[in-house]
Amino acid sequence: MTSQTAIPCLLMRGGTSKGPFFNEADLPADIPTRDKVLLAALGSPDKRQIDGLGGAHPLTSKVGIVRKSTTPGVDLDFLFAQLQPDKDTVDTTPNCGNMLAAVVPFALETGLVRAQGTGPDGCSTFRVLTLNTDMQCDVTVQTPGGEVEYEGDARIDGAPGSSAPITINFLDTAGSVCSGLLPTGQVKDSITVTGEGFEPFTLDVTCIDNGMPLVLFKASDLGRTGYESVAELNADTELKLRIEALRLQVSLKMGLGDVSKKNYPKMTLIAAPRDGGSITTRSFIPHVCHDAIGVLAAVTVGTACVLDGSVCDGVAVMQPGATQHVSVEHPTGEFSVALETDPANPQSVTKAALLRTARLLMRGEVMVPRSVWPGH
Repeated sequence: MTSQTAIPCLLMRGGTSKGPFFNEADLPADIPTRDKVLLAALGSPDKRQIDGLGGAHPLTSKVGIVRKSTTPGVDLDFLFAQLQPDKDTVDTTPNCGNMLAAVVPFALETGLVRAQGTGPDGCSTFRVLTLNTDMQCDVTVQTPGGEVEYEGDARIDGAPGSSAPITINFLDTAGSVCSGLLPTGQVKDSITVTGEGFEPFTLDVTCIDNGMPLVLFKASDLGRTGYESVAELNADTELKLRIEALRLQVSLKMGLGDVSKKNYPKMTLIAAPRDGGSITTRSFIPHVCHDAIGVLAAVTVGTACVLDGSVCDGVAVMQPGATQHVSVEHPTGEFSVALETDPANPQSVTKAALLRTARLLMRGEVMVPRSVWPGH
């Protein structure tokens, strides 16, 4: 007998994120208790998360919850939860395309679904519904011999080594949290920002949501190059003060209300590419500069690059054509997104696809105090 409750889980890397994955049936049904369990499992709030599985960083303070879907045509439902090391919040509002990459491997490992292609070169494709924003996508993984293949030659910046490729084809990402692709109704807005600690300033922004609500603006408009290191930007108190004031103000225009306690919209500085890509980014999530860029944030940046009149127009290096391969540069590499637009309506993106990898790190049970939840 132990004074703790054991909950089955798999610790998985999804893209450039990491966290425990649970079968929904193994967690409490009521949300307040479930959230207490997740906080206890990751060790929040504590900046080191020393008493849990969390990795003391937002990218390693994430949770995936999966179940078989009852939605016609959908195989799996996925709920993403973003926790913070030093806060007691569990945010299930935004998506996470990185953790999404581990959903199908988790489901195959735990028997929620069975492999479809089992030959030497077999692949399996399952439709996943992200419950956070009601977004569907088709996820394809390699399943030779009916088992998930993790080893391969696919490389993604932000994750060491190489792994088997996982292809994610997003089916409908526009307006994942906001009212639509362009929540202000404009491809570009001019915003005058006021607040304490700085002089009022005006700059052009593109408010866009194609999987993740973002506010894009030129780094040069805030007196920066856009090529600063993550450490430099995180130490730039004056810049962060202005960006947060902009975020709080422009979110009202985006119909998001008071976002002071929300993880979105993400704030993204852009600059011309300098490593052969399409555009350079520095993304705040929302108060810490991202070491790379989130999957759906990259999709959304790429979308802004193909829209005429956005702040990316004249900054991004693009090639003509209905199908665009947008290479989004970030502090630790690049992220490529394939986008297709409607020839009859160039402002409409009809397809967004990308490549990720994932790996099962550990299988077992996470222990939480029985006082938090005595179990089923």
